[in-house]
Amino acid sequence: MTNVKAYTDKQLLDRVEFVGGKVPNVGKYLIIGVQSQEDEFDKFDDKFYVYDGNVFKQVSTGTTNAGRTALKFYDSFNLTGAAVWKTDQFIADCYRPGMHKASRPGGGMRALRQNKPIIYFRDKDKDTRAEQQGPEHNGIIWANMHGVSYDPFSTAVKSTIGSWSFACQVWNRMSDYRFMQKAVWKRGKTVDYCLLKEW
Repeated sequence: MTNVKAYTDKQLLDRVEFVGGKVPNVGKYLIIGVQSQEDEFDKFDDKFYVYDGNVFKQVSTGTTNAGRTALKFYDSFNLTGAAVWKTDQFIADCYRPGMHKASRPGGGMRALRQNKPIIYFRDKDKDTRAEQQGPEHNGIIWANMHGVSYDPFSTAVKSTIGSWSFACQVWNRMSDYRFMQKAVWKRGKTVDYCLLKEW
């Protein structure tokens, strides 16, 4: 489902520091997203790595890019383009435990809610690539980290992004997502995030 190459812990953590980040001490979570160079259209082809400080805890798949709905039909949602994160970006305290779409009928899902501004672009050309083009923007756009089901007991695994991401960092394996989410919620602290482009 993903063509992102395998990395050692040292390679990943060194890369975080190379792009200007700081690996936290044990007791605070760091999540690293690695965006596929291939960027297959509307597919979950990226990876997420979870660390407690510098101690590896988990790896899973997901997307760090907007899906088909956002890329092709952003204007139907009164957006000026699909939001595309700037890669090789580290955000201390990027996320905190919260809810994604809490006002949704039937309730939202437990998630990591955007807590600090990110640098992003607005991709307006409606092609099949999530491109870092045009002026940079900086702000909170509720680009949360969440899974692909509002059912808290779901074991769903999805391969197509569709409308699951307009800018959110989305895990496509619900069992993996719940394992991470429960650990983060239990600790109740903010989470550092670093989005890296595959290198």
